[in-house]
Amino acid sequence: MTCVPRWLMTTLQLGVTLVVTVLASAQTKVVPGGAGGPGEDSPAWKRTKPINDLPNPYRRDPNWAQLPAGMTWGAVIGAEPGPDGNLYVVHRCHENSCAGRSEPPIFKFSPSGHVLASWGVGAYIFPHGLYVDPQGNVWVSDAQGKDGKGHQVVKYSPDGKPLMTIGTAGVEGDGTAGRLHEPTDVVTAPNGDIFITEGHVIGGPVNRVSKWSKDGRFIKAWGRTGSAHGELNVPHTIAIDSRGRLFVGDRANNRIQLFDQDGKFLDEWTQFGRPSGIAITRDDTIYVADSESWGPDEPGWKKGIRVGSARDGSLKYFIEDVESTTEEHSGAEGVGVDRDGNVYGAVVRRMMLEKHTLKK
Repeated sequence: MTCVPRWLMTTLQLGVTLVVTVLASAQTKVVPGGAGGPGEDSPAWKRTKPINDLPNPYRRDPNWAQLPAGMTWGAVIGAEPGPDGNLYVVHRCHENSCAGRSEPPIFKFSPSGHVLASWGVGAYIFPHGLYVDPQGNVWVSDAQGKDGKGHQVVKYSPDGKPLMTIGTAGVEGDGTAGRLHEPTDVVTAPNGDIFITEGHVIGGPVNRVSKWSKDGRFIKAWGRTGSAHGELNVPHTIAIDSRGRLFVGDRANNRIQLFDQDGKFLDEWTQFGRPSGIAITRDDTIYVADSESWGPDEPGWKKGIRVGSARDGSLKYFIEDVESTTEEHSGAEGVGVDRDGNVYGAVVRRMMLEKHTLKK
């Protein structure tokens, strides 16, 4: 019988112990942030450090737009430039609703801030989404329904002539076929396909993106209420980049989700805060309006407009809101950028339109 020296036996035992320890460690989850921090199974936004310290090279002007005498803004929800160089703006008539009001919800302003046209009196309950397509057509959504109005998206000519309507007036869709449920925003692809985000109530029954042909025929929809990839909770805004990718501001999930035009999930971004509005320019600069952070919805993130690249998600500037650390929702919900790089913030709670110009 061969005897194993005591020193060799000790070495073998230590080796076995080391191997077992390494294997056990490899199967143990690492919790980012240390004890008490958010684990890797928590939503990505909870594991994203707030980004508030970027430079702001813009100067704010809250008085650029000149309304007709005696008129004041309701909640301003959208501001987008057209290819004609004019700015189109949507507001909610009086305070936060157009129901029963006589004010026009849709305005066209010249580059100098003068009103050129207005329309839509009596046609809306809760105007919400605004999009101006490359041909200059103006698209507006109505995210509530009452008295045979609402739950629709209307396409207008640049001078306000109705060209097409999607959805059934006053009828709230249930997430099937061709009716809309609280349409929040709209965008079109180069081939004319139309994409509409639906669902404005947190945890509501319908949270989806619907796809329509250029003549308004329903094609398909994707998304359901939830927080997993491809699921949505208040898809509040939508934009498209030069590669045709769809950027959906999944607001109550504090993220932007990227999809292809057939609804395939591509990525999620949490570095832009809690997205209420998204604008993407021709050079793929992305502007994301965050009107709800800092309070319980997304603690630590200041409200404002974050500017970066839609190509790689990098951040460059932060246009901090004048009430960036209030508990209440404030700041711009809608955002638009003109050909000169001026940024327009559509502010709901303060009921104003803000123009941000680059400092010289």
